[in-house]
Amino acid sequence: MLLARKLGAEFLGTMVLVVVAVGVATESFGFHLFGLSYSAGVAATALAFGLVLVALVYSIGPISGCHVNPAVTLGFISSGRMKLVEGVEYLVAQFAGGIAGAYLLYWMFTTSPIYSKSVVGLGTDGYGKQSHLFVSQWGAFLIEIVLTAIFVLIVLFSTHKASIQGAAGVAIGFGLVIVHLIGIPLTGTSVNPARSLGPALVVGGTALSQVWLFIVAPLVGAIVAALIHLLLTYGSEEDVPAVEAAT
Repeated sequence: MLLARKLGAEFLGTMVLVVVAVGVATESFGFHLFGLSYSAGVAATALAFGLVLVALVYSIGPISGCHVNPAVTLGFISSGRMKLVEGVEYLVAQFAGGIAGAYLLYWMFTTSPIYSKSVVGLGTDGYGKQSHLFVSQWGAFLIEIVLTAIFVLIVLFSTHKASIQGAAGVAIGFGLVIVHLIGIPLTGTSVNPARSLGPALVVGGTALSQVWLFIVAPLVGAIVAALIHLLLTYGSEEDVPAVEAAT
């Protein structure tokens, strides 16, 4: 029963993250609600991702740890702070939540007569012509590894035994804002495979053909973060990470 509640929270949390944050991204860059001010859209989208995550951490965090991101879960697995079997179950719930959130968001937008999936899209990530700065495929791969590693490191360190108690949610939310501020013009910013897969399935086409990168690269970044975290916390009794995933 406890596991079912955890998985339900992860499904719901990931779905809410996609509906709210990807929804703001679609309004900003698909509907062009900020007109010619691209920077305003970047700021609004980055804040949407960060603020909704803060809200989720303090609401469903006590139930599941509020990973709502396969990369975060893999970071906990790789650093020995979560069992593999439970982690895989988390991944399934997160991907399902991301897909459900994307289709729910799409249905919400279809109630507008000016919405067109082929024109407006659904906040998908991309490289090449799909990138605002036209970054290459392997450039995007590197960017997603670096940004995900930064974000997952913030999660792992802010939930560390030696961290300031009760402050993890704020640190994690700000961390997501930071990586989006730099990443949106580059790739759209994934750092979350579930967030990327759902919208890509809805939009299809180029977004779907490129989504593999935004699944694989963040997972690689999570492993890199876990290794760095283990290296920096190894060797001191008081610095051993907590067993529980307390995101």
